[in-house]
Amino acid sequence: METKIDETCLENMQALLGEQFSDTLEFCLSEFDRLANEVRATIDNDLEAATRNAHSLKSNAAQFGAMSLADVSRSIEMALVEGNVDYAKTQVSVLCSEVDASKALLQRWLTSTKV
Repeated sequence: METKIDETCLENMQALLGEQFSDTLEFCLSEFDRLANEVRATIDNDLEAATRNAHSLKSNAAQFGAMSLADVSRSIEMALVEGNVDYAKTQVSVLCSEVDASKALLQRWLTSTKV
């Protein structure tokens, strides 16, 4: 899977948040880690929590343009909702690598816009 970010989403959030954008993005990046770790920690024993965390990660990722991360999170959320736990579990490793790759692209974008 190729990691994708939507720069238009980032530019829109930057325009909306103004001076708060960088801090908000940094917080969001830490939330990506936290939520992915929560999905991984709960998928074996609390499917409701795993579903809720996958949903939150999907939403946060989409707001900040991390589209491939949002897609993986959505696939886990939908698999859990549909009772396809085995498939959801196979996607957790994809999710964790996608968090890392998305964070790297978002940080690179942020650095390139601070001229």
